[in-house]
Amino acid sequence: MSSQPGRNELLNHINQVSFAVDDVKLYLDTHPCDEEALSYFQEYSRQRSQALKEYASHYGPLTVDTAGVSCTDRWNWTNEPWPWQEGGC
Repeated sequence: MSSQPGRNELLNHINQVSFAVDDVKLYLDTHPCDEEALSYFQEYSRQRSQALKEYASHYGPLTVDTAGVSCTDRWNWTNEPWPWQEGGC
């Protein structure tokens, strides 16, 4: 039996990894040869993508690039509560 992750916990994780990705992108703008920073960027980008896909599969897409994960036969992301609304699934 698979446990569904909590909506708020997943959103918090997405926010954390998104911040890390954005922060290291700014650093890489001025330090493009830093292999450790590039590795960090790749890892957190992977985590962000995975978290967005997981969120989309349970609650609907947050970004247009994950719409295909949850919307197979119709455009239904407007039927779910928005991330800032209470009372989600």
